[in-house]
Amino acid sequence: MNTLAHKVRSSAAVSGTALLLAAAGFGLAPAASAEESQPPVLAVDTAAPAEVGLAGLPVGFTTKVSNTGTTDTSSARLTYRIDGGAGLPPNAVGLEYRLDGTEWKKVPLTYAGGTFSGEMPETFPLAAGRSRTVQLRVGVPMGTPHNGDSNGGTEQLKLTTLVSYGASGAATDTDDDTIEVDGLGTGLSGVPATVTAGGPAVGFKATVTNPTASGYENVTDTLITSRYASVQVLRSGTWQTLTPVTSDAEADVYGFDVIGKDASLAAQSSTVAKVRVSYREDTPAGKATVRSCVYVNQGSVPFRGTTFCGNEATLTVLAAGSTGGTPTPTPTPAPSTSPSASADAPSPTSGTTSGTTSGTSGARSQLAETGSNGTSTIAAVAGAFVLAGAGALGFVALRRRRTRA
Repeated sequence: MNTLAHKVRSSAAVSGTALLLAAAGFGLAPAASAEESQPPVLAVDTAAPAEVGLAGLPVGFTTKVSNTGTTDTSSARLTYRIDGGAGLPPNAVGLEYRLDGTEWKKVPLTYAGGTFSGEMPETFPLAAGRSRTVQLRVGVPMGTPHNGDSNGGTEQLKLTTLVSYGASGAATDTDDDTIEVDGLGTGLSGVPATVTAGGPAVGFKATVTNPTASGYENVTDTLITSRYASVQVLRSGTWQTLTPVTSDAEADVYGFDVIGKDASLAAQSSTVAKVRVSYREDTPAGKATVRSCVYVNQGSVPFRGTTFCGNEATLTVLAAGSTGGTPTPTPTPAPSTSPSASADAPSPTSGTTSGTTSGTSGARSQLAETGSNGTSTIAAVAGAFVLAGAGALGFVALRRRRTRA
């Protein structure tokens, strides 16, 4: 009996201790849970640029991350999504950042379904109640220097910024912005109505305009006409005869680089070149056209790169020996805008006027593209001259060039 009573008392004591411990544990649990339920509260605000230039250099902007909660985080993370539509090739968009110092680092981007996505490789700590601003820059380079994409284009980018913390990556806040995409403009003004075969040259102006916030490098502005033409440009007070550029695909079409090759253009600037053209004595009488096209990141193959062409102008070629009336300039539209890229050569010597932004949007209207058959830009332009006139490269951001018939 004593033994049994002792066992009962021991059992009761153990049970009582267990109950006390359980009660104590139960009392501590809510406190631990309350602590864990207060994660960092991160907010994000991106001040995206209003505009970038198609095939131009990147434009800077900022993302501000704020910790509005009461808990510090050791690893704030930023992720970006950039939607440019299905018309952009996989190497069209670039994003860079810097947390400290002056070195720009790339944000690795993946491409799927018209959207570029990537997370900034570095995280950063952020104490409760504090904020931090990250420097970034975004661009639509459309390829690489001297290897510009000839296919594709877009009118705008939709930029989404997501902020998260820790290893999970679940976004605690997002910010949406729209970035307009424009391009370089190019055009001719003061083109005379007539010219005499074998007679004196006629003069006019070729203008390239950059209305965008992007600087441009590797810009080549080419005057496109026929094999009967000779072209000079005024540089440093001297008329210089230009060497024609030709393509195996279009032997009858000549191009002349009127502002040199691989020029640079500052943001929101323009350059004007004085040009004069003469036609050989054996030039067939009739209509002749001239047109200005800008190539960005043109490589070793002529007329390739990110391409925008202005409206064509038409001259009537009079037969050799004709004595027509005084040539009067044909009305020519304002330069149409288009993109450029690369900077090995100096800026055009014809001069640059800051702030000139006349012309229509190149990204929205004039981007010429190389088709899957590899047809050159010049083939499309020449075909447009013959078949459709000035409207052939009309309001379009994405078009597939066709082989001349």
